[in-house]
This record gives sequence, structure tokens and C-alpha cells, in this order.
Amino acid sequence: MDGQRRLEEIVRSTDWLMRALVAARDVHAPDWLIGAGAIRTAVWDRLHGYATRTELADIDLAFFDPNDLSEQRENEVGELLESALPGERWDAKNQARVHLWYAKKFGYSVQPVNSAAAAVATWPETATCVGLRLGHDSNLLVVAPFGLDDLLGLVHRRNPARVSIDEYKRRLTSKRIAERWPRVTVVEAR
Repeated sequence: MDGQRRLEEIVRSTDWLMRALVAARDVHAPDWLIGAGAIRTAVWDRLHGYATRTELADIDLAFFDPNDLSEQRENEVGELLESALPGERWDAKNQARVHLWYAKKFGYSVQPVNSAAAAVATWPETATCVGLRLGHDSNLLVVAPFGLDDLLGLVHRRNPARVSIDEYKRRLTSKRIAERWPRVTVVEAR
């Protein structure tokens, strides 16, 4: 089975993720994708045979709205998501404005991107550089600029597009990757 079909099988049989995709679709944020830790958690939990979801800080929803770069717009989308799917924590980020706050948070500036898909390619680990969108026709759009091998192969590897080696190591520890998913291969950042 090819990677995209395997991913789709996992996603469609993961109830909490399907509910999140439906909620995100119903909110209608422009150029939206659910991605990052939510996708990794769903896939790695399944590949580890876990019956219940491991701890998930939030569900990341990336959207792209160049017409409203306000923090209020992000908050509005987040509130709509929380209303559409109560009981889940969401982190809605307008990828059109990330370059405006990134330096303050991480200590160095980044270039603007031109779509949610372009933003996915900058996320910290290759296995989390995957975004999903459920269409009204129930088709699943998969955005995976580095492919699906690391995600489906249980490989944790730094994406050097934006994340420093120190930040990669910090994330590896803070997210307890090896503890939560012991079969994961961690690639040393260089």
C-alpha cells in the first residue's frame, strides 16, 4: 500500500481526527490545513498500536488570510473551531502573519510565505510537515512537501528550513518523543 493510501486509512479510522477535520471544514477558514502534532500523534499512536490517543497539547490549524493579519483574526478562527468541536484545544495560526511575530518568539526573522502549504514546508520536523484538508466531497487533500516516509516510518528528523538545532533538541525533549513513541528513530540534528 502506498503512503498516501495508508495515511488516509489511518486518518479515516481515527475518530477524533475526523471530527476535527469536519469541524475545520465547517469553519471555512481560508486555505486551511490541520497538521503538525495532530497528524503525527494520530499516525504514531496507530503505528504503536495504542488504543487511546496520547497527550495532545492542541490541534494545529494553519490557514492563510493575507487580507487580515490581525491577532484577532486568529482568535476568531480559534473560537469558531472550539465552538464547532467542544472539548478539543485548537491552535489556529494565520500563516500569512507568522513572519510578523516569529523573531520576537524565536530570536530570528523568517520570510513570509504565500500559502498554508508553503508554511507546512517550514515546520520543525519532517514527520510533522504534513497538512490535511477534508473537502465537502469528503476527499482528503494531503500536503506533504517532504513526503510521508518519515511520518509513516516513525522517523523524527529536523527540518532545517526554520528550526535551529537547539530548538529541535528542545522540542524533542519537551514533547517527550522517545518516551511517548519508543519505536521512533530520532535522527541527530547537525
